[in-house]
Amino acid sequence: MTLSVVKKIMKSPLTFCLPLLLLISPSAFAQLPGIISQQMSNGAQNWSLPIQTLVFITTLTLLPAMLLMCTSFTRIIIVLGLLRNALGTPSAPPNQVLLGLGLFLTFFVMAPVFDKIYSDAYQPFTENKITMQEAMDKGAQPLRQFMLRQTRESDLALYARLANIPPLAGPEAVPMRILLPAYVTSELKTAFQIGFTVFIPFMIIDLVVASVLMALGMMMVPPATISLPFKLMLFVLVDGWQLLLGSLAQSFYS
Repeated sequence: MTLSVVKKIMKSPLTFCLPLLLLISPSAFAQLPGIISQQMSNGAQNWSLPIQTLVFITTLTLLPAMLLMCTSFTRIIIVLGLLRNALGTPSAPPNQVLLGLGLFLTFFVMAPVFDKIYSDAYQPFTENKITMQEAMDKGAQPLRQFMLRQTRESDLALYARLANIPPLAGPEAVPMRILLPAYVTSELKTAFQIGFTVFIPFMIIDLVVASVLMALGMMMVPPATISLPFKLMLFVLVDGWQLLLGSLAQSFYS
């Protein structure tokens, strides 16, 4: 090795950092358990604050999917979209209004579930009475009960058969990987059933208007243009918004 190469190595910042790293590394490795977990007052182990923050941020990224898959939002937004198509007004109410209405109605329907999650999981966790793992397990129980009440047994049996799992002892033994797709499938079925009943009266109005126009020889007049005022009048006279939204909310409690 030449003298110039040795001088370059000695002038390198890495040369001065290596002794410091050797001095710091034992204490840093000793603190690793404290970085990952910490001791609670009752003797249990809990995740440290950095790990809790990482889990919280990861949960926030999954929040839209959880809103779609684990709450009443799917049924509500599909029924509202089918109502707009049945009325023949593809842009009224606009998408922003439908999404806002669907979200607030979802929060109304899910309020008892969220309150139970707060009292059973979040509040004891903030008071350091339970660990984060226990809080996650207790917080999932009210959501599981809500989803099980809305899920058909045939859908659960379908996905259990596809997953090749043995017969389950009861609803509490249903794994989440079976419950989630079964719940979404049941919600889609229920939403389309409600949408079918919503479509019937408006479809009758369209048929009557189209028959009258053909009898009068007015074949060039679009039936949708003539039937739209009658459909709006019918929807307002029967107090359609209260009837539809009330029935949607009640369908989750029956």
